Amino acid sequence: MRERNIEKHFFFSKTEAQELNRKAQKAGLSQSALVRQLVRGYAPREKPDDRFFEAMGQLAALVDSMNQIARKANALGLMDATSYRQQADQLQRFELDVYARFMLPDRAT
Repeated sequence: MRERNIEKHFFFSKTEAQELNRKAQKAGLSQSALVRQLVRGYAPREKPDDRFFEAMGQLAALVDSMNQIARKANALGLMDATSYRQQADQLQRFELDVYARFMLPDRAT
């Protein structure tokens, strides 16, 4: 059974309908997803451009590479793997923080 099984109908002026459509497109959401977020008290963020996603992909690849190096270095006893692991973890937390700051909706005040 569908989770959302209650249908609602709303009437908008032409201007209001255009504004809803514009805001949904800017956030990269469907109009219904935008309304659901607003009802729950969240203010959707504008979807970042492709440069953001490219940078996040490069950052994720760097984190993965550092984790592989840390595992190998730890297995071979070649370096201070604990210190390296801490740096890799810090980089990963930074990646998650950037994602949250630019992608997740804010709680409306």
